[in-house]
Amino acid sequence: MAFDRSAFLSAYDTLLDRWPVPVDTIDVGTPYGTTRVNAAGPTDGPPLVLLHGGGSTAASWWANIGELAREARVFAVDRIGEAGRSASSGQRPLRDVEDLHGWLDAVLDGLGPDRVDLCGHSYGGWIALSHALRRPERIDRLALLDPTGCFTGYAPRYLLHAAPMLARPSEARARRFLAWETGGVPLDPDWTRLYGLAATFPAARPITGPRPTAEALAALRARCLLLVAGDSRSHRPRTLAANAARLLPQAELRTLDGVSHHALPYTRAAELNAELIRFLRR
Repeated sequence: MAFDRSAFLSAYDTLLDRWPVPVDTIDVGTPYGTTRVNAAGPTDGPPLVLLHGGGSTAASWWANIGELAREARVFAVDRIGEAGRSASSGQRPLRDVEDLHGWLDAVLDGLGPDRVDLCGHSYGGWIALSHALRRPERIDRLALLDPTGCFTGYAPRYLLHAAPMLARPSEARARRFLAWETGGVPLDPDWTRLYGLAATFPAARPITGPRPTAEALAALRARCLLLVAGDSRSHRPRTLAANAARLLPQAELRTLDGVSHHALPYTRAAELNAELIRFLRR
């Protein structure tokens, strides 16, 4: 299925229009292209950067932004090279982990604050944790929402169900995958539509690296909150929680029961938002 850019942008804007607060769109120039950032909240609030999960976009924080923007200046970032409103330069693509963190450095430089709070979901959680370990001087608080690739590997059945969507991307296959991972619970139609269209974006393979070592995690300086999706099918939630408790004992660890991996940001959003605000509040 070919990527329908017009339909995708329409679906993106539909979800962004549901943000219950005024949105400032910021385009940050980087060596890798222009990065779109959706900003909300008081300009003098503590800076909070949100990194979405794989296959998602910065628009997908609609259920969280209203509460978070009461406490912080929130910057929701569209990653370059993925579906969203960021645009690669074509001259210097992201090729490896160093490029990925160089891109995020450039985004943070462009936004201005010397230090930020960083929150990442899924693949965005791996990026957030990796960045906090590599750039400890830049990160105050770190919130990880059911992160992948940090404390345990993917469940084999998750990879098996994802394979058809990855091999021959289509909106229908993406929807079937979501329905399986979320256990058949009712899904938000606007979010599901955007996820399905994003799956057909002609993106390169996501840049990933090894899980952080025990030595690296022991040296983490940022205060950390880890929220585990109790019904996640992307990995075994109990294994993730047990490994995180052992490897990162200084972190606050919570399991949100009845929540799947992909729907975590908006399923029982009130509980998620309360946990984040409690942790981030100065």
